[in-house]
Amino acid sequence: MRTKSSFGYCLGQGFANIKRNKVFFLASVATIASCVFLIGMFIAIAMNLSYMVNQVSNNVCVTVFFDEGMAEKDILDLKKDVEAWDKVSSVEYVSAKEAWERFKNDYFADYPELAEGFADDNPLANSASFDIYLNDLEDQDAVVAKLETTDGIRQINKSEHAASALTDIAKIVAVVSAVLIIVLLAVSVFLITNTIVTGIALKKEELQIMKYVGATDFFVKSPFVFEGVIIGLIGAIIPLIILFFIYRSAMIFFIDKFQAVASVVTFLPAGRVFAVLIPVAFAVGAGIGYIGSTIATGRHIKV
Repeated sequence: MRTKSSFGYCLGQGFANIKRNKVFFLASVATIASCVFLIGMFIAIAMNLSYMVNQVSNNVCVTVFFDEGMAEKDILDLKKDVEAWDKVSSVEYVSAKEAWERFKNDYFADYPELAEGFADDNPLANSASFDIYLNDLEDQDAVVAKLETTDGIRQINKSEHAASALTDIAKIVAVVSAVLIIVLLAVSVFLITNTIVTGIALKKEELQIMKYVGATDFFVKSPFVFEGVIIGLIGAIIPLIILFFIYRSAMIFFIDKFQAVASVVTFLPAGRVFAVLIPVAFAVGAGIGYIGSTIATGRHIKV
């Protein structure tokens, strides 16, 4: 009972500190809300860039062409072998007939008479190929090296620039995200620490009296820790609401204004983004409040 009563007292004092220092409370909430907003926005951007990179990379493949006159049975046997490689996601076989049909659809769609001029002749008779999709774009060079030593293959086309560009984008996004989030967290902790220190200064005489009557370390410091955590949680709610409406508006704007691009690259659904953002925002807000208030009480309250 005493533990519950002490906990209730400290929690109540935390709210009382907030009520007593409304100006500092609002300043702290605004500070944490700004930091959580920036962190949340950057996480949403990073998640979408990673998602878009994965979408594009799923369409990047290594194309191989076979030796002239290679039997279809041998080609299909080779397909089974390549599909068994651990770095390969899937293999699509494009026959010479299918390659010619694709070519006609791409280049002769508006001029069918040109295609008719070939009659039953297939100018791409030796153009059967594999489109090889990989589990990871970074494995492309290793797969190509293995294909170069495989019998029956005369030509290999790889998406060298696309692969390097996509992997570079993914690495840059990861590094920039980590650096900015660390900086923002450090700034937030610094600001909440100063806010709690100000609150401690305003209650200096009251804290001295508590020391004289033998108050415990927990009893004296906990109200300020609760205050920091409460401020952090409140500061996390506001940016989540703002981010939700901004994210939905950005999706609608992008789809409306960039329909051609939107058909290839899409945003993550809001539900998937906020399934990550909500716990992160509350953890960041409460964490900033707890760490900042713990630092402040540790340095400025000696029991």
